[in-house]
Amino acid sequence: MKPLLLSHFTVTSCIGKGLQQTLDALLQQRQALKPCDFETVDLPTFIGEVEGVDEVLMSEDMQSFDCRNNRLAKIGLEQDDFGQGVKTAIRQYGAERIGVFLGTSTSGILETEFAFRNRDPDTGALPDGLDYGKTQNTYSVANFTRHYFQLTGPAAVVSSACSSSAKVFSVARRMIEAGLIDAAIVGGVDTLCLTTLYGFNSLNLLSSQACRPYDKDRDGISIGEAAAFALLERVPETSASGQASNATQKNIVLLGIGESSDAYHMSSPHPEGLGANMAMQQALHSAGLTPSDIDYINLHGTATPSNDAAEAKAVSAVFGSGNKDVPCSSSKGATGHTLGAAGGVEAVICALALQHGFIPGGLNTQTTDIELPINYQLQNRPQNLQRVMSNSFGFGGTNCSLIFGLASATHAETADKS
Repeated sequence: MKPLLLSHFTVTSCIGKGLQQTLDALLQQRQALKPCDFETVDLPTFIGEVEGVDEVLMSEDMQSFDCRNNRLAKIGLEQDDFGQGVKTAIRQYGAERIGVFLGTSTSGILETEFAFRNRDPDTGALPDGLDYGKTQNTYSVANFTRHYFQLTGPAAVVSSACSSSAKVFSVARRMIEAGLIDAAIVGGVDTLCLTTLYGFNSLNLLSSQACRPYDKDRDGISIGEAAAFALLERVPETSASGQASNATQKNIVLLGIGESSDAYHMSSPHPEGLGANMAMQQALHSAGLTPSDIDYINLHGTATPSNDAAEAKAVSAVFGSGNKDVPCSSSKGATGHTLGAAGGVEAVICALALQHGFIPGGLNTQTTDIELPINYQLQNRPQNLQRVMSNSFGFGGTNCSLIFGLASATHAETADKS
């Protein structure tokens, strides 16, 4: 595939609002997961909550979109000059040539949960104020984003559980390569709600403490919420020498994408990581890379016994086993599992790792499981990175692996081949 430039990106989660706060939290390995105190939830678990979401105000013309999910999206869209980047793209390409492809799992279902509490006691009718189409409907966050920027290009939402906001990179890539659009807003938004917390509890997948990916005593996930966005565009033409300018040295490009669907079980991965293996292999193939070209893997790493074991087997099969192999870690010990936003969040974390030259250590993990044959990093480690992989594996066996790299490395390879 042809590389695509992440010309702008931003992220908000419990560890910080925007790139600088997120980077600081990662470098300091700051703990932000906390005992669950969300709304009326009474569960012995930890959550990753973003502060101040309830205080966000929608403009008068956007009131119909008001819900927790879209309020968090609004926070994200107004950070790190992301909105300015989109406006520049509109001037360059036109509003009809910019797509919006976002991932979410539960969208604005919290609004419907509130509505059910206020049903008419006689008829059971939901309150007139509930706008299902612009709040709970899965498409709501993409619709909100289109209206926010007054875009008129194609838009869609992927809701494939935890791989949702990784798979949107693939949707955008196909649209751009087909010539239907010139740029795309991609990413994902997911917010806390009672359905998610009690639902995962019913599956016995919640941990009673801050989650511990790949720990020998890991016992489940900590649910978080987040918004992550990136603006994807074609990589600009290089100079006649084929070398990247100083301005592109730290630019991030999407190099490869791999997708699979093993459909092994509704809520459990294939025990040997079959689908995960296929997704990673396809990502490498699409990027024209070998396993030895990858400097770091941001694991899906949910901290459930079965998910971590299956992913470790897949990584070992693709990259080899032993302490000298590619370093890996999961960022969910910091952010919690942000579900439909996880792929987007971890894509941005990979971008920060590339730009700032470090491997983020896995928070909360104390003793790695020796039965899982991967090179899991417990502490931050300085390292010049050129190419990294990010894994996102969802319910039903929907898997996606993305490869990101520094634009300078891509330009140098092109020059060598010429």
